[in-house]
Amino acid sequence: MSCSTKLLISCLLALSASLALGSKAMAQDRKGLNNVYKKYFTIGVAVTPRELKSEEAGLITKEFGSVTPENAMKMGPIHPQQDRFYWTDADSIVAFAQRNKMKVRGHTLCWHAQTPRWLFVDSAGKDVSKEVLLKRLHDHINEVVTRYKGKIYAWDVVNEAIADDSTYLRRSKWYQICGEDFIAKAFEYAHEADPKAILFYNDYNTEIPAKREKILKLLKSLIAKKVPINGVGLQAHWSVSTPSREELERSIKEFSALGLQVQFTELDISVYAGRQGGQLVQGQQPTGSSAFTPEMEQQQLEKYKMVFDVFRQYRKKITGVTFWNVSDRYTWLNGRGRKNYPLLFDAELQPKKAYWEVVKF
Repeated sequence: MSCSTKLLISCLLALSASLALGSKAMAQDRKGLNNVYKKYFTIGVAVTPRELKSEEAGLITKEFGSVTPENAMKMGPIHPQQDRFYWTDADSIVAFAQRNKMKVRGHTLCWHAQTPRWLFVDSAGKDVSKEVLLKRLHDHINEVVTRYKGKIYAWDVVNEAIADDSTYLRRSKWYQICGEDFIAKAFEYAHEADPKAILFYNDYNTEIPAKREKILKLLKSLIAKKVPINGVGLQAHWSVSTPSREELERSIKEFSALGLQVQFTELDISVYAGRQGGQLVQGQQPTGSSAFTPEMEQQQLEKYKMVFDVFRQYRKKITGVTFWNVSDRYTWLNGRGRKNYPLLFDAELQPKKAYWEVVKF
């Protein structure tokens, strides 16, 4: 073997060793999102029972400090009939969190969607009275919150009660029968069932001035009435084009000025421009095999970097950030009719470039 060949082999071995050490260092550097941000705020994730029994479970426990049931605690899934509750899925998520010393955010006690029809009608199929509906709301909240008392630290009590059009409150069945009283009552019932739970109002498009003003109006009204509300959840279904840094900062400042906790409760950043909002278009499935292009990757990376720069800047006003779904393997945004890649982990559960922009600061 010639000297030059020996030298080449030696160099290759040295390079291999260097790459191995680099990979090992990278793995050691990956402490997990929640550990990286433990001095700032809790980082959580929305989960399904299936994910807790699959390879995603390891990623969830490594990266996050809290879990939110994506659907398992919504009225329809957990209380499908007046005399029947379905606890299995919700119980499994809470048990997983307890085994792994994770927090749980309850989601959601009162919403216009995924709500069973029986709540609103009598045996003849006619709308019930306000008194009957509020009693059913009380009984539902009392049953659910009491079951998880001491195990769930925070609840999204009322979800998306503000209208997207020029009106103030959404003309949901709750509003049609009860007026706006159902909102305050829901918080009172939740506080009665668990006085130590942190209670949130949760909504989307909170960076759009017109909607933000209506949400602020509602929150100020609840505070003035001494309703037991503790926080506001800003859903954060964003995109590579929205929100701007200025819009985001203004929302944090205005909501935190009310003296309420601010949490970003449903964070994802769509690779498609425009307002994503919070409403799923039912029945659609991804079309085609659209790729995660380098342009999408770069735009998303820059948006995630900006968002977390702002989060860290306002860390004293933010108590939690929750991603809406674990990885690009499954995301609710695919229900909008096109394949999306809105999260920090790809379909193989590996961190994307955006992940490193979030943890390296």
